[in-house]
Parts: sequence; structure tokens; C-alpha cells
Amino acid sequence: MGEAPAAELDTVLGGGGWDVAERYDCCPRPAGPARLRRNACYVVLAVLFNERDEVLLVQEAKPECRGKWYLPAGRMEPGETIAAAVRREVREETGLECEPLTLLALEERGPAWIRFVFLARPTGGTLKTLQDADAESLQAAWWPGELSALPLRAPDILPLLDLAARYRRSPSHPATLPQELPCALICLRLLVAFASDAGDLWVLLSTAGTPHLPVTACGTAASELRGGLRVPVLRLLRDCLPLAPPSPAPLGLLGLQHRAGGAGGADGVCFNVLLSLPAGSPGAGPPELQGPAFCWWRVEEEGLKGRIAQRLRAAAVVPVYS
Repeated sequence: MGEAPAAELDTVLGGGGWDVAERYDCCPRPAGPARLRRNACYVVLAVLFNERDEVLLVQEAKPECRGKWYLPAGRMEPGETIAAAVRREVREETGLECEPLTLLALEERGPAWIRFVFLARPTGGTLKTLQDADAESLQAAWWPGELSALPLRAPDILPLLDLAARYRRSPSHPATLPQELPCALICLRLLVAFASDAGDLWVLLSTAGTPHLPVTACGTAASELRGGLRVPVLRLLRDCLPLAPPSPAPLGLLGLQHRAGGAGGADGVCFNVLLSLPAGSPGAGPPELQGPAFCWWRVEEEGLKGRIAQRLRAAAVVPVYS
């Protein structure tokens, strides 16, 4: 069993992925392809700083928030990659070209609303002025001071700016960018880890075919669309644990994959998610599993074990806010 799980773990720890191939270890009914503007909504938001540590803001043109300030943000279009959506929104709203550097955070309320928050850097263009005002924005500006002096469209950008500033000073996780790989549904590839007091480490595997990291998918029922990404995670844990599953640590991303315009217009995303299960008692091993569909794989190779343990210890993941 050793080679396949080790190779998958190495890939996800490096921010990579692979074709999901529509093989899910836990998938509700109904479930179907994610399609933007139909059963899924992806929003991108970008945080950019210049060489003077000023932040790029846009003045809104929409009637409901006209004249107020916000970070460059907007909805992804069908057939558009996540990175391309970031570049387009920044260009349309600010006049500047940019390059995404890393995903900073994922905000979500289930497939009905997922927002990808990026740190990006300006690469060119001309800052939009009031003479360039259009339906996208009135103008853009590099803001040097406290945002409390500005009328904001919403205060939800304040913790994101703080997160971006802290990441620039001391990156909390490796640079994480979407991989252009296919996925029809919105799903989660799980690295569920259990660490014992003695320093041993186990990872949960699905035994369907070649043992592999389990993949769980979001459904398309109304409750699923607005239920948050923890719903499919807890569903899979209930399937494999005989007792009520222990509350896992908060979700964190190791990476993600998306390819625009998949088969049948699918716009699915697969998130590589790291979470850990707490020990039931001092000195205990991993929780007992029910049935043969899943197993615990003990990580023996010290380098691989160290990489997983470091991510767990330092919470070195992209945070998910639900």
C-alpha cells in the first residue's frame, strides 16, 4: 500500500492535484456538475499593495453602494479560470494589470457562494480616474492610511487586509495558486490526519481500488448549496466512524484545482483539505473505523511525516471561513 498514498500525499502537500475522474467516496443525491450562474457562484477578491505599502481600493459605481470604497472584487464568469477572473476584475475596476501571488483565504457558504481572496501584485496599466468612470467603478486609488476615514461598502474587507499584511510580513503557508485540472463537481479531497501523543501519525484512506485519499462531494439540493463545505466532510466522517465523529480541527486548504469550461460546461472545483481528528484519550490511537471502505495508514517515512506534522502544528494552510 505504501507507494500510492505516499505519492498522493507528496502531491497535495506541494499544492498539486490530479484528475478526480468522477470517483467519489461520498456523494449525496442529487449531485451534478457545478455550473456558474445556475447552481454555483464564485467571487474573486484581490488585495494589492504598492512599494509604499498603500492598498489599492475602488470607488463603487453600483447604485446601492455608489461612492463607497472596497477592494477589487466581482463574480467569475462561466468559462473563466480563477486567476483570469482576478486579473479581469482588477483591470476593469482599477485600470491596472496584476498577477495573483497566492490564495489568502477562502470564504464560503457552500456552493451557492464561494469567495476566493488573493494577494496580487500590480504589473502595469494606468490607474482609473473619475474621468474614466463607468459601470464597473467610479475610480481607483492607492490608499495610505486607516480605512476608518473612508466610507466603506462593507467592513468585511478589514480582516482580509489584516490577513494580507500579516502574510506579507511572515507568510503563514506556501504560495497557493489554482491548478488547471478538471473537476465536474464541487468536492473536497481530504487529508484527514491523526497524531498520537507518542508522535505517530496516521492518514485516513479510502480502500476502493488502489488506496487513496478520500474525496467527498457537495450535492445540488438547496440545503447542500447553502450548507457550507463542512457538510460533505462531516458526512464522510459519519460514514466511516461508528460513533459520533469527533469534531475536526477547522478546515484549511493545501491547494485547489479548477479548469474552466469542463465537460458539459462544468465549473467544478476540488479543494485539497487538511484536517486533524483529536485523540479520544491520552495515549489513544486513531478512532476505530466501521466497515472495510476506509482504513488508517500509518506514515512511516520520516520526511513525509515531518511535512504533515509541520502543516498541522503551524496551521500552515489557507484558512477557510464558513
